[in-house]
Amino acid sequence: MSGLFGSSSSTASSTLGDLKNDVELQSPPEDSITDLAFNPNPTDPKDFLAVSSWDKKVRIYEILQNGQGQGKAQIEHDGPVFSVDFFKSGDKVLSAGADKQAKVLDLATGQTIQVAQHDAPVRCVRYFEANGTPMAVTGSWDKTVKYWDYRSAQPAASVTCQERVYTMDVRDNLLVVGTADRYINVINLKEPTKFYKSIQSPLKWQTRVVSCFTDSAGFAIGSIEGRCAIQYIEEKDASLNFSFKCHRDAPQGNVTNVHAVNDISFHPQHGTFSTAGSDGTFHFWDKDAKHRLKGYPQVGGSITATTFNKTGTIFAYATSYDWSKGYQGNSANYPTKVTLHPVLPDECKPRPNAKKR
Repeated sequence: MSGLFGSSSSTASSTLGDLKNDVELQSPPEDSITDLAFNPNPTDPKDFLAVSSWDKKVRIYEILQNGQGQGKAQIEHDGPVFSVDFFKSGDKVLSAGADKQAKVLDLATGQTIQVAQHDAPVRCVRYFEANGTPMAVTGSWDKTVKYWDYRSAQPAASVTCQERVYTMDVRDNLLVVGTADRYINVINLKEPTKFYKSIQSPLKWQTRVVSCFTDSAGFAIGSIEGRCAIQYIEEKDASLNFSFKCHRDAPQGNVTNVHAVNDISFHPQHGTFSTAGSDGTFHFWDKDAKHRLKGYPQVGGSITATTFNKTGTIFAYATSYDWSKGYQGNSANYPTKVTLHPVLPDECKPRPNAKKR
């Protein structure tokens, strides 16, 4: 995939990255973008990107060799769509939203079926497998997490959280659920109806995102107050937990503007990760070295969602209004777009000699 979006001679030796080879997708959503997901199947040579939006649609694009996206399919909901994920096989797409439903689109047949129902908007949907069976897990503002075999209309199981579900991520048998009031629930999917561990976020302000490590040994948390926390599951690793400031402007006198961390994505090969925020910047970090690898210039609007493709050669980021400044911050000409950043070999590599896990 070298030279994917045109050749680049940059060695990216400094900590400031550049965006000159980034490519905008044509025909983007018409309203704020909520989630991004690439197909994860390593045997599929193609990259497909699913994009969910407040315009009640999920758009699936095929990413071509020149970096452009070609529309391939669409899921329609009866309300804003908040979350999207691919099946491991890459041939089906899950989506969930304000219409209190989750749906699955079969890309081969073009058919969409409803697979989940809640009593309030569904904030998150993620794919997982239970003994080889494809499953969906949904988290809702009705304070429940439900598990679905998509061939059945009834949930396979359900667990009640302390508060409304705001964010959720799955890796292997690890499910992490972030709710209102800063609760973080850790679930072992082999025992899906009980909490393996419940904590309150080490960050003092509202949780925006949780994202599992690639080795499922822990997770990252992002908050509305420009902070990120690295949290390991097991007590024996507690000494490795830490938090750090990010997405903050340089102080002006006694005032420092802080921005929400809207998304965190882990690189599939290196285990390094990105943060992206309301300040319209994204950064790559090495958690083991506690080091920022790269920071990037402002992209012209809040970044609401990010993801890496399966090989880690493309980093997709969505620019759109995130309502962090209320209705006053919105305008008719606010950008709504999805951009693909070709990842150079050294941009996301861990620092040498960093402790590996």
